[in-house]
Amino acid sequence: MNRRAFLLSLAAPPAGPLLAHWPLVSDARDVSGNNLHGIARGVRFSASGAEFDGRNSRIEVPASPALDLGRRDFTLSVELDPAPEADDIGGGILMKFDPAKRRGFLLAIRDNAVTTSLANHRNLHFGIDDGRGGADWADEGRPGRSVFTMALAVHQGELYAGTCEPEEGAAGRLWRRAERGRWIDCGSPDRANAVSALASYQGHLYAGTAKYRLAGSALPESANPHPGGRVFRLEDDGSWRDCGRLGESTAVACLTVFQGKLYASSLYAPAGTYRYEGGDRWVACGTPDGLRVVAMGVFDGHLYGTGYDKGQVYRYLGGSDWEIVGELPDTTQTYSLAVYRGRLHVSTWPAATVFRYEGDRRWRPAGRPGQELESMALAVYNGKMYVGTLPHAEVYRYEDEGRWTRLAELDRTPGVRYRRAWSMAVYKGRLFCGTLPSGRVWSMEAGRNATWDRELAPGRHHVAAVRHGGRLRLYLDGVEVARSETFSPGDYDLTNREPLLIGAGDQDVLRGRLRDVRLYAQALAPAQIAALARAH
Repeated sequence: MNRRAFLLSLAAPPAGPLLAHWPLVSDARDVSGNNLHGIARGVRFSASGAEFDGRNSRIEVPASPALDLGRRDFTLSVELDPAPEADDIGGGILMKFDPAKRRGFLLAIRDNAVTTSLANHRNLHFGIDDGRGGADWADEGRPGRSVFTMALAVHQGELYAGTCEPEEGAAGRLWRRAERGRWIDCGSPDRANAVSALASYQGHLYAGTAKYRLAGSALPESANPHPGGRVFRLEDDGSWRDCGRLGESTAVACLTVFQGKLYASSLYAPAGTYRYEGGDRWVACGTPDGLRVVAMGVFDGHLYGTGYDKGQVYRYLGGSDWEIVGELPDTTQTYSLAVYRGRLHVSTWPAATVFRYEGDRRWRPAGRPGQELESMALAVYNGKMYVGTLPHAEVYRYEDEGRWTRLAELDRTPGVRYRRAWSMAVYKGRLFCGTLPSGRVWSMEAGRNATWDRELAPGRHHVAAVRHGGRLRLYLDGVEVARSETFSPGDYDLTNREPLLIGAGDQDVLRGRLRDVRLYAQALAPAQIAALARAH
């Protein structure tokens, strides 16, 4: 659409009762007549829209009674142009949410890099909450004969699990969730005892394999002697393409995506990180002083890593160079990374403290979940951050400075020393968690959510989020792509005193552009949403 056509579309009659309309082509003013003007911070405006840098820019619309949606129907409409695969997570689109009360709504691009896997990558998430849910977990079943669901990842609208199946004659396998309690076997990439890492990359699902040492979880060692250390690609016909081995590795620790490239790391010695160059070629990317880099995640232009050799966090500098960006007190191992409210967080052993990055080499404790020894999986879901732990396989929700709320104990296997809540992913509006040693997967919903469980392609899109009666609906380019479970409308009063954030959310600032942001005080019909999408 050229500039003249776009300006004409802004002047067109609204599709329904319009609470606010921010064109975002020259400033953050509301042109609806309701004077809900925004305050722009570090935002660049042009005919292409408001550009957000993924770091510090945002628009804040001060809290107002006019923005108190309460229990009413409403529609969010926005033109979104996310940055192409770059050096940061997607970030928030719109959010008016009180984290202390868990009350409000959000619309975001969801990214979660959890322990070994890229669990969510550029998915869309529309959620509401009024302090409801989180304690009731549903048993999603045991994939195969898993004792350890090491990896969970969303790919092309499906949830996949990578398992450790250590019995003699068995091998690690990939499973696809069919429905609650039922998993479809996608096969074993090789003869190793574990599919240890998963990532969605350039339209395909990649899987890393491992000879996992169960003694590290105080379990009997596997009778399977076969090494892993290789990465495979799941082809469209269900076959596996061998994409090569990570040096001399016997176990893949992690897969993630950074600056449009697939990265991997080695779980055991010899330590190593690698970048995929196609075919079966991997380029070594070095280590920090020969130490293992295990989990990896992206934050504010850099690739970060955790490690099992020291209580440190690392940052990749390019080539084969890494630097230490923190040595955490009373910590000997670091586990998972998560970006929550613009800050990088890391989970640890042996006191389970979660730390928040304050810049340079400074890390601040964000509290200990219960009396657990190890915090592992970290994931952000519907406005809050969650962590899984050892030795009791518990899940906690982060509330505020230093305070965590215990939600559940997911694995009650008797007669074992350690139980893990290890892997997490957001799928079909729910938070999923994989465990050891039962190998079972569990899920819960906090509030009500609609998620589009596919990677958002680069380029301009029209996104609409609708609350209509007892259901949420999410639209992409005029087509409904997701809907929530039903709920009682009276259960969700979204009124709060927080500002409306444009271009920021529960994880980070948006990296990309927004234009023609509208808030309607009713649920627009599908035909009206399709008309808005066509106008873009």
